[in-house]
Amino acid sequence: MGFNDRGNNFRGNNNNNNNRRNFRGNDNRGPREMHNVICSDCGVETQVPFKPTEGRPVYCRDCLPSHRKF
Repeated sequence: MGFNDRGNNFRGNNNNNNNRRNFRGNDNRGPREMHNVICSDCGVETQVPFKPTEGRPVYCRDCLPSHRKF
């Protein structure tokens, strides 16, 4: 049993599933805008859900794990 499963009302949380969905990003805003980019490692064309900043590398799904710092 986790903290949120206890039925407590911490900071007004009434365990309403709509609040939980909004917190995690599933809030029915529609599809995300995807941007076409070229992976900085392997050169494959891919899409990312953010507007890339010029001068910063962008990686595909396959290359990204090797660049994570944790």
